[in-house]
Formats: sequence, C-alpha cells, structure tokens
Amino acid sequence: MDSSDSEHAVFKTDLALPEPGSGKVRDTYRLPADPLDRLLIVATDRISAFDVVLPTPVPGKGRLLTEIACFWLDFIASSGISRTHVVSTDPADVPPQAFSGHTGRADLAGRVTIGRRCRVIPVECVVRGYLEGSGWRDYLRTGAVCGIALPEGLRQCDRLEQPIFTPATKAEQGAHDENIGLDEAAAIAGGTLMETLRERSLAIYRAAAAHALERGIILADTKFEFGLPVDDAGRVIDDDPIVIDEALTPDSSRFWPADRYEPGHAQPSFDKQFVREYLESLARSGGWDKTAPGPALPTEVVAGTLARYREARDRLLA
Repeated sequence: MDSSDSEHAVFKTDLALPEPGSGKVRDTYRLPADPLDRLLIVATDRISAFDVVLPTPVPGKGRLLTEIACFWLDFIASSGISRTHVVSTDPADVPPQAFSGHTGRADLAGRVTIGRRCRVIPVECVVRGYLEGSGWRDYLRTGAVCGIALPEGLRQCDRLEQPIFTPATKAEQGAHDENIGLDEAAAIAGGTLMETLRERSLAIYRAAAAHALERGIILADTKFEFGLPVDDAGRVIDDDPIVIDEALTPDSSRFWPADRYEPGHAQPSFDKQFVREYLESLARSGGWDKTAPGPALPTEVVAGTLARYREARDRLLA
C-alpha cells in the first residue's frame, strides 16, 4: 500500500447517489437496499483539528484510515464483543450510475466502507486508559473526569488504575463535543442502552489495548459510535446496538510508542496530535485563533503526519 500512498489526494467526492453528506473527513451517500438499506462511507484525505477541517489534504490518509478501521471492525466482530455495520469494503459494490460526476471508481479504491444504515445514538462513547487531553484538563480543574473522581496527585498521561467510560455529546460540525456524565448520557439515550454501551465500549478498549501493547503501542484513549439498524423507511428493526463509522484509528484515538512512554508530559504519538502541536504553536504565535477557516499545513507537517499514520498501520496490523 505504501507505493500508492503518494497518489493524488481525494479532498472531496462527487457521486450521483442520494442523500450526500459530508463530515469532517468522510463523505456519505445512501445506497439502494440490496436487500438491506445501506450507507456508503468514503474516507477522504481531509484532516481536521480543533473541530476545523483544514484546507490541506494528507494524500493517502483516507486509505490508511480505512485499512486500520476495517481491521479493527473485523477484530471487534470476530472477538464476539459487538456486531458492526460493515457490509462490504469493495468499490465494485458501488453501482455504476454513481460515477456520473468527477469522482471515478479508481478514486474510491481503499476508501470505501458500505455499512448498514442505522439510527445513530447521539452520544460519543469515549474510553480513557490514560489521563490526557480534555480528561487531563477536567482533572486539573475538578479532580474528576465526567464526574468520575480520580486519585489526587496524578500526572499528565498517567495510566489509570482501570479504564474509565467518559461519554460526550455529539456536536455538529464546527462545534466542540462536550464531556458529560453517565447520568446525562442516560437522559439522552436511555439508561439501559447506555449501560450496554458502557460495557461494550470498555470491553472493546481492553481487547484492543492488549493487542496494541503486544505490538509496542499504547492505546491511551479512543471513542466509538453506535447505532441501531433501520429499514428503508428509517424505522429501527433491531434494538441491539452495533459499532458504526470508524473504530480505533489515529483520527479517533491516541496511540503512543510504548518504549518512549514517560508520564508527566505530553507523549510522542502515532496520531494527529502531531498536527495539533503544530497548530498550537501557530496559535501561540498569533497565527491562528482555532476557528474556521483553518490554516494551510506545511509540507513537512503533511509528510510527518502520513509517516505516523503509516507506522501505526504497520505495527497494529502486523
């Protein structure tokens, strides 16, 4: 795959399919039911940080993310922890009439996930095994993360005694997700459902963290999305939630090299923290205020980001 990572970037797709949508890094379309109602998800080379889509693509990133996500979704399903939305990852399953615009079938190679259409449960299911990011900031302010009290004296990036489930609201594009407590999440999605999601998210995290650590990578934290399968009229037909969207990629997780782990400060990473650190330096110098539009990325930041995603792929899938 490395030989093709340098091909032209796919920043946006243009398919002649109904219900086109565009998230931070993925484009979505509805596919005809055959026999299930399905959603086409295309991972582009867009990259976002601080909830802003940056104008500079990272060529090949979408294919790397798809490869990593599909590995983990298969890992989750084959481990018996949870079903997932994946029906196919083959661009040949996209109907020919979709290609009447500027996007060709070759543009979709390695970027496609065809999934069951679902009613999205409007809560981000975040699991933290280490104290970093918004969890670290919450702890400094309150001594707790999402209402979960933690021991005094913890350092940035300290490993937690047990992973914790810290849900967040699902914000619209351009807005920030907000950490919430389990009670608030239950008020949004229902108590029984949230308990199922908590148990399932923690089980996936523990299994994935063990797999990653065997390959020299610490899975510090991650987030999952779940949905309830629907029919072609949008009616829920199965009340057992399944994993949707992506899972355990560098876009949704913090991956650290285990041999360089040293709590007390930020860690080197295999994820887009590399981009965040560049943007933080730009913000400190007055070059950006962390609002749209985002700044262009220098060539070395694009190359460095791609190198980190490749190394994560190579290690995790080994």
